[in-house]
Amino acid sequence: MRHLTSFRTSLLLSPAMFSLLGGCMVGPHYHRPKAIISDRFKEAPPPAGWQKAHPSMSTLPKGDWWRIFNDPLLNQLEEEVDRSNQGLKEYEAQYRKARTLIDSIRANLFPTLNGKFTFNRNSQGATVPDGIDGGSHSITNVTNTWTTGPSANWTVDVWGMIRRQVQQQVTASQASAALIANMRLSYQLELATDYINLRYQDSLIHLYQRNVGLYSHNLTILTNQLEAGVADPTSVLQARYQLQSTQASLSNAHVARAQYEHAIAVLTGKPPAALSIPDGELGRTVPPAPTMLPSELLERRPDIAQAERQMESYNAEIGYRIGAFYPQFNLSASYGYSGNPLQQLIQSATRAWSLGAAATETIFQGGARTAAVREAEADYDNAVATYRQTVLSALQDTEDQLSNLRYLSDVYRYQGGAVSSAEEAVRVSMNEYLAGTQIYTTVITAQQTALQYEQNKLQVQQQRFLSEIRLITDLGGGWSSHELPTKNALQTDNPFLPSFIQKDKN
Repeated sequence: MRHLTSFRTSLLLSPAMFSLLGGCMVGPHYHRPKAIISDRFKEAPPPAGWQKAHPSMSTLPKGDWWRIFNDPLLNQLEEEVDRSNQGLKEYEAQYRKARTLIDSIRANLFPTLNGKFTFNRNSQGATVPDGIDGGSHSITNVTNTWTTGPSANWTVDVWGMIRRQVQQQVTASQASAALIANMRLSYQLELATDYINLRYQDSLIHLYQRNVGLYSHNLTILTNQLEAGVADPTSVLQARYQLQSTQASLSNAHVARAQYEHAIAVLTGKPPAALSIPDGELGRTVPPAPTMLPSELLERRPDIAQAERQMESYNAEIGYRIGAFYPQFNLSASYGYSGNPLQQLIQSATRAWSLGAAATETIFQGGARTAAVREAEADYDNAVATYRQTVLSALQDTEDQLSNLRYLSDVYRYQGGAVSSAEEAVRVSMNEYLAGTQIYTTVITAQQTALQYEQNKLQVQQQRFLSEIRLITDLGGGWSSHELPTKNALQTDNPFLPSFIQKDKN
């Protein structure tokens, strides 16, 4: 037993073996491919003072980007998304599963130890002659035997195949963590979008209610005038149509508001019946758009971080497949001890031990190993293309929203002027009608035009808010790749083996 222990200790503590295990990992080392990216955003040319007027993304509340809108109810709802959204909980469970797979794969780095204990009790009877009178008698012999002893088996990771699998799963877990961040940002965006749309419907409801009141009053006056013989039936019919059409629009706005409220409830992890959002209106001021250099997207967008981590995962797969071309080494040891407890008083028990080492190499497999390497290389190339396309899509998304905000600001200003002119046209046409120089159809046309322009103005303001929200989330919402768990944090050292042969440092 002492010799076996000495052998195992010298084997595990051999500096030469540790050097071999820690320094040899076949396959390509990972280097992040260069992304296709511009030096600046085309749609955000910074005029004098523009940088001062627009905050940097780094100045936004960390993780709470929606607070830039200064809406307490929106703040509350977004916090509930983070706590209670069931979709997020699904992705978090997938991440925890990915982390457990790391430990499962890392277990293959260590020896497998087994213990054995068996016990048998045997009884054997016999008839023995007495030898004097020709008689005989029976005797029974009972024996107890036991066997015990440990055994160990270790597949030595000489070429780093297991460590490549660990690297693959660690980076896959980091990609899973980035996916959680991306989905959290997506759900936050979805809730903020639904909230802005709900407030847009609130503003439409207020607009329609004001006009329904006005049109109802006008219809009453025209009906009285018709009965008095001073109004024509056509004017009454047109006024009634105008009122009923606006009432229909009011009902549609209520329907849309209810649907957005239901969607917000589900996003916050509640049944629709459990959430009622008080009446409000769309904000009048859109906060200044945040700024960022295109290169910062590489560290700020969780979807880019996810694609980048997946590249390293596929790179590790190449190393694992290449390792199949090299021989595999296995060490084994066992020790056995057996005997009869009563016999130990007069004789020694039986002892047995064994030590073994084996190397196996696949001689021919019909090209399967080469095909596996080529498949892994193709998967890696696909991941690189996906990464670069993700970066390009992120640039496009950002440019789109910057363009939207720049031009929608002008559209909103022009639309405000159109509303003012339409309201003045309503006032003039009503005065002319009262003076008898215009028919009532002119008034109705002017009122319908004014209502349409007010709707357009509200819609432009809605689009400005939505573009602002999209821009912030397209810039990462204040997230940073530094929030991903590190490789070391995802792995736990075995106290009996040096760290440098356990953790991937690539």
